[in-house]
Amino acid sequence: MSILEKYNAVFATVFNVNQTVLSDEFNSKSVENWDSITQLSLVTAMEDEFDIMMDTEDILGFNSYAVGKEIVSKYGVTI
Repeated sequence: MSILEKYNAVFATVFNVNQTVLSDEFNSKSVENWDSITQLSLVTAMEDEFDIMMDTEDILGFNSYAVGKEIVSKYGVTI
């Protein structure tokens, strides 16, 4: 499984969606069930999947599919 496939799988699991709906428009403003609890679940799942530890600024800023790619890349996860 590629890094992108793992990244997508985490989103699909956390938000209980099909991976086909994931795009740069998938964000906290457009997804009805994206709240602070779901965002923390997403961050925790990303940290577990990629064996990273995000800092507070990145946790708070992880509010979209596109931004998430940029954030995890800061920790050596190249998507």
